[in-house]
Amino acid sequence: MKFPKPYTLKDIATIISTKYVGADDFPVLGMNEIHVVESGDIVFVDHPKYYDKALESKATIVLINKEVECPKGKALLISDDPFRDFNKLTLHFKPFQNSNTAISPSAKIGKNTVIQPNAFVGNNVVIGDNCIIHSNVSIYDDTIIGNHVTIHSGAVLGANGFYYKKRPEGYDQLLSGGRVVIGNHVDIGACCTIDKGVTGDTTIGEGSKLDNQIQVGHDTVIGKRCLIASQTGIAGCVVIEDNVTIWGQVGTASGITIGKGAVVQAQAGVTKSIEGGKAYWGTPIQEFRAELKRLASIKEIPRILDELKKLK
Repeated sequence: MKFPKPYTLKDIATIISTKYVGADDFPVLGMNEIHVVESGDIVFVDHPKYYDKALESKATIVLINKEVECPKGKALLISDDPFRDFNKLTLHFKPFQNSNTAISPSAKIGKNTVIQPNAFVGNNVVIGDNCIIHSNVSIYDDTIIGNHVTIHSGAVLGANGFYYKKRPEGYDQLLSGGRVVIGNHVDIGACCTIDKGVTGDTTIGEGSKLDNQIQVGHDTVIGKRCLIASQTGIAGCVVIEDNVTIWGQVGTASGITIGKGAVVQAQAGVTKSIEGGKAYWGTPIQEFRAELKRLASIKEIPRILDELKKLK
């Protein structure tokens, strides 16, 4: 998430009431999670296991809960609770805005686009030309939708990501300040739920088609011309490359990549990254043909045992 204008390290430290290491005027351009940070961004870290990863990342400002040596060319924000203070920054730069109408006056709707009754279109939404938004669709703030997109009834675009920190008193949500971005010629089936990015974008590429009742997690990137069948659950921060086919009731772990042209058979559990151009099945995920051969071999065990008995 980029800020509307450049801020200084001192500005940011004042907003969240923290100490800092670096020049007062050190430039701060935005805030992002570790997998999408760029120069000028703030990243937060609150566990020793990930200190080095954060300090060595592309982020140039690290919000951290320990006084450490500041890497050259970077700055530190020292906080007793980086998770809490990251949320403070999200609330400051992306506060919740209520809506009083079904279609926000700040929304931009393209030519020949039809929005059916009882659909909701939030603040700063952009919808392209020749789209059909069916009834009871909810499109949250800042969502971007291309041309020739169809969204069927009951779909929700832009809900918060499922990202929580466990505390003694319960679970604390990491607030989502990102967006959903939908490319041209995308179809989204009934009752699909597409969560916005925590700080970046959840993206569905041009020409991709989603069946009914599909969950897409925060910051996931779905490529062009993908085909995804009903009841698939895609976790956060997943990369699905172009021309991937995913059949029904597939589930994925977070942070994995499904390679270009891969086919994932129904009810598979994608527990790890998989190469493109192959077919897969099972849990944990395996190449489809290899798994079928293995199952066929297992079925031969009773016959082999009977043969062994005859030889005795």
